[in-house]
Amino acid sequence: MKFDLTVTVREQAGKGAARSMRRSGKIPAVLYGQGDCLLLTVNPDELTKILKSHAGSTALISLTVDGTKSSPNRTALLRDYQVDPVTGAVLHADLFEISMTKPIRVKVPIKVIGAVPVGVKEGGVLHHNMRDVHVECLPAALPDHVEVDASALTVGTGIHVKEMGALEGVRFLDEPDQMVVSVAAPMSDAKLEALLSSTPGAAGEPEVLAKGKEAVAGAEGAESAKAGAAGAADAKGGEKKEAVAPKAEKKETEKKK
Repeated sequence: MKFDLTVTVREQAGKGAARSMRRSGKIPAVLYGQGDCLLLTVNPDELTKILKSHAGSTALISLTVDGTKSSPNRTALLRDYQVDPVTGAVLHADLFEISMTKPIRVKVPIKVIGAVPVGVKEGGVLHHNMRDVHVECLPAALPDHVEVDASALTVGTGIHVKEMGALEGVRFLDEPDQMVVSVAAPMSDAKLEALLSSTPGAAGEPEVLAKGKEAVAGAEGAESAKAGAAGAADAKGGEKKEAVAPKAEKKETEKKK
């Protein structure tokens, strides 16, 4: 899919210039890839329209560059962009210029098509093992997405990269044996219970904590023992005082006599 975008060459760079540009309703952008690098000003509404109508990475953008001394007509891909985390507004864009006569390497989204897989009807779970595939092709042959029909998959089966349908002029670069989409058996109750019972901390307390508790218990026992010994000593001391008291009283009685 191809889009048209008009951009303007800018001379100022830096954070201050970018803030001023955004306040005026424009956003900064950079065009690179074919030798020269151009600083650009872009209308955010036009760029947002491209992002919303397409995945972005596979959108061919026909650029009309105002203010350049070289060729004003360029073809580019949207390589990267930044958005405001609060408002979602586009803040910056990186455009990669390409040649229509040279092959490019791009990640293309994978689209699962067809009816509900047989294995899913039997209780299996459909897994999207890959969300995109890396391809090499001329820009004119770049597909918007790659379709994979998973309707015939049963439980325990899947589709690998090497089993994907061939596309004219397109070469897949991912490993041939890499799984694209598959149907897995549902997790049994016994397996789920085993996973839940093997969660950290369920089998017992860590050894360090156990030793710590033993040390605390030992310290508390020692303190208790000391307290008991002190109590016993006080008790013995009291007994001695009680034994001495009558003698003192006897001496005082004798003196009075």
